[in-house]
Amino acid sequence: MNPVTIVGAGLGGLTLARVLNVNGMPAEVYEAEASAEARAQGGMLDIHHYNGQLALAAADLMAEFRAIVLEGRQAMRALRPDGAVLFEKADDGTGGRPEAQRADLRRMLLDALPEGTVRWGRKVIGARSLGGGRHEVIFAGGGGLTTDLLVGADGAWSRVRPLVSAAVPEYAGTSFVETYLFDADIRHPVAAATVGGGSMFVPAEGKGITAHRERGGTLHTYVELTRPLEWFDDIDFADPAAAAARIAAEFEGWAPELTALISDSDTPPVLRPHYALPDGHRWDRTPGVTLLGDAAHLLAPNGEGANQAMYDGAELGKALAAHPGDVETGLAEYEQAMFTRMSQADDETAAHLKEMLGDTTYESLLAQIPEHLRDH
Repeated sequence: MNPVTIVGAGLGGLTLARVLNVNGMPAEVYEAEASAEARAQGGMLDIHHYNGQLALAAADLMAEFRAIVLEGRQAMRALRPDGAVLFEKADDGTGGRPEAQRADLRRMLLDALPEGTVRWGRKVIGARSLGGGRHEVIFAGGGGLTTDLLVGADGAWSRVRPLVSAAVPEYAGTSFVETYLFDADIRHPVAAATVGGGSMFVPAEGKGITAHRERGGTLHTYVELTRPLEWFDDIDFADPAAAAARIAAEFEGWAPELTALISDSDTPPVLRPHYALPDGHRWDRTPGVTLLGDAAHLLAPNGEGANQAMYDGAELGKALAAHPGDVETGLAEYEQAMFTRMSQADDETAAHLKEMLGDTTYESLLAQIPEHLRDH
């Protein structure tokens, strides 16, 4: 069998490559970044027992995963804007969502692949059908390749997606502003005590603050705002102090230990707008090509994106391995199951955003939290 061509060395693409490898099927991964260390890989991820961990089990990497889990990070607390604790749950070791750094997960997957599987510095700028299920992949700077089986694992702005769908992401109406406090227990002790040992969130109508304790006493904060993109255009993010002050001003009256997560940031605040594909995004079966992760079903953040991408990769790898002489049957089975699964995820994301950023009283939120977090 010719190698499966995977565009994108994120968690989904690498999980697919690993599951194929476990099943004796070759894969080649093409990645625009120059190396695995070319850029920071984001913060903490909770890997869920019902999707992300199933993917790692299919990749035969559960022991390796347990070795990179950061203990105690499943602890969670919800606060009111005045700093009062609404809900708190300790990490007693029984939760189903152990936390690990995204960079560690990616390195674990890379280390599990045969040397040379990932081709770094190969930025894909387009792809076109050659007929008969074959496709040409075109690289920046010239050159390309042809393949019998192409998988777009290349994220929100996928260059492979146009082969199967004309859909493009649209702004979802919310954005994160990302900040960090380093060595927080020593340098920012009040903020560190407020966040606690795991994650903390403070919801309100149209806005919220979520923070995670990462390795080495780092507090990683996501400030969520329901604002049009034009609102953010008026903020000069090239002036970090002014940008942080402007964002913090949206939380006037909140407890200072909460706004300090914004105003005392040790890094310039970074804007992360949220984009989404249309609800129920799907496509007709197109021979020789498919998508996974954000390339297939980009949603506003709901805590499931990385898990869903890894699960997609594992399920696609398993479907292809189950039909070694009939690729199209494997692709069809994978896509239909994925479409059904993601239809439910669309509904859950809408409910999540309404719950966290809608016009909800704190009493009703408190009543919802234990059930919402029952497996956390």
